[in-house]
Amino acid sequence: MPSHSASSKVASCAVEIQYASPALEKKVSALASSTLIKKWVRASINRPGNLTVRFVNRTEGQALNSQFRTKAYATNVLTFTYGISQHELAADIVICMPVVTSEARDQGKVVKAHLAHLVVHGCLHATGLDHMTQQGAKVMEAREVAILKNLGFSDPYA
Repeated sequence: MPSHSASSKVASCAVEIQYASPALEKKVSALASSTLIKKWVRASINRPGNLTVRFVNRTEGQALNSQFRTKAYATNVLTFTYGISQHELAADIVICMPVVTSEARDQGKVVKAHLAHLVVHGCLHATGLDHMTQQGAKVMEAREVAILKNLGFSDPYA
């Protein structure tokens, strides 16, 4: 599958934005430019390293979720962390746009706001946060809400 990308330094973290197809790039870009997406990443990541945000269709999203999580459906965001320390991280964040769009519609959310939330959510996973315990979820959700507020978005959990 063709991949279109743009790289830059974001908060001393090299960030690459990839799109599974030109059509998907057009759809995402209509919601948020790569510069804006990198701003969302910058607000969430506070250490150097390498981070890729890849936007995929439902087929690729389902294949990845099946292969790595043994779930036979596409999910909104997957984070693959390859290395993490206080000083550096390496991760891929995969966002399935058809799932993001349908979730936003079903939940009565603005697609751009839901997308921003999922970028932030994936980035926080890349830094080592998770929501597997009640305490972990509380910490992660509070960080998401604070970051999104600073970016001009409302509480996604309200």
